[in-house]
Amino acid sequence: MKIVIINGPNMNMLGVRETGKYGTLTLKELEGIIEDEALSMEIDYEFFQSNSEGDIVTAIQNAAAADGIILNAAAYTHYSIAIRDAISAISAPVIEVHMTNVFAREEFRRHSVIAPVCIGSISGLGVKSYLLALKALAE
Repeated sequence: MKIVIINGPNMNMLGVRETGKYGTLTLKELEGIIEDEALSMEIDYEFFQSNSEGDIVTAIQNAAAADGIILNAAAYTHYSIAIRDAISAISAPVIEVHMTNVFAREEFRRHSVIAPVCIGSISGLGVKSYLLALKALAE
């Protein structure tokens, strides 16, 4: 089984940006936790992060043959029709994840244009959002 984990804009700033919301865990540390879980489940994995919408679209297209995608599109979640269309164009199941509870934040963050084309959404559980998505795809 192969799972691709794609992170969007500003996720490379984990550990230093808005630590009250995101904590002090870095993206590298987040990847390490996911890696440990994936290895324990005998899942092949690949990480990708970009601040560029086009690069994320290409990463989704490149992951079309994967068994699943875990996607934190970050701010693009709320308005990127290009990312939504990329998800719609592939058959790999995609789970949308967010570390924070987007429904408890600003009004504009409460709407996801990608959620309707994902098999599920998990938010508000920090690292556990990713781990639950990994387990769901494995099942």
